[in-house]
Amino acid sequence: VQLQASGGGLVQAGGSLRLSCAASGRTFSSAATGWFRQAPGKEREFVAAIYWSGSTTYYADSVKGRFTISTNNAENTVYLQMNDLKPEDTALYFCAARYSGGYYYNPASYAYWGQGTLVTVSS
Repeated sequence: VQLQASGGGLVQAGGSLRLSCAASGRTFSSAATGWFRQAPGKEREFVAAIYWSGSTTYYADSVKGRFTISTNNAENTVYLQMNDLKPEDTALYFCAARYSGGYYYNPASYAYWGQGTLVTVSS
């Protein structure tokens, strides 16, 4: 499985971005997919996750109400819509997928990772 993340960029505080994560080699419809982020000098942290066909979603408290994770199984792509961005959202964002059990918030549960896409929010 190969994941390709895109959509990062520079945006002012209060702005929006939509990240995309396209999968090849295996469908997302049977996966649990997550977005994580890592700021300089900090550990990778959970942002959002979506299970299987989009029936269940999870969010970190810091992004709840501002970010939305969704999936388009026909395009084998997972999205992260980010609204009302804040400077503290600045980080390298990664998408990840797993096809077996684990914890949605734990990076170690995910076997497949895309390259990061950088999000920079200016104040």
